[in-house]
Amino acid sequence: MEISKAHSFMVSALNSRATRQKLIASNISNIDTPFYKPRDVAFEKALSSEAKKLFDEDNSKELGLAKTSGNHIGNGVDEPEKSTIFFRDGHGARNDGNSVDLDVETTEMSKNSIMFKALVAGLRKEGNIFRSVISASEKTN
Repeated sequence: MEISKAHSFMVSALNSRATRQKLIASNISNIDTPFYKPRDVAFEKALSSEAKKLFDEDNSKELGLAKTSGNHIGNGVDEPEKSTIFFRDGHGARNDGNSVDLDVETTEMSKNSIMFKALVAGLRKEGNIFRSVISASEKTN
């Protein structure tokens, strides 16, 4: 049962944020592991395309191809964006080959935590709205 369009979007965003938090924690825990490369997940583009799809924000004037068979040319053109795990690069590796930067990881963890808390607050507010509607309908009976 889908409560609202925003609910499924926020749950998906929470899952993505939880995955990012696990990767950042893994990076920090491997700060002394030789040749360890920090990992991160790119999901913002996937969430953005999902939001456009859910909230009908696609104002494109393009006419899409009709695909009635998997063998048609152009099949897969409109596939949704996927979250991808990648190695975060751009930081100098230490003598042991490890390129985890504690400052970068703690900053990313703080940003991710703030976004996670904002999503949880949004879900709580949505839940409170439904609770108030249910309790109001109980009082009228």
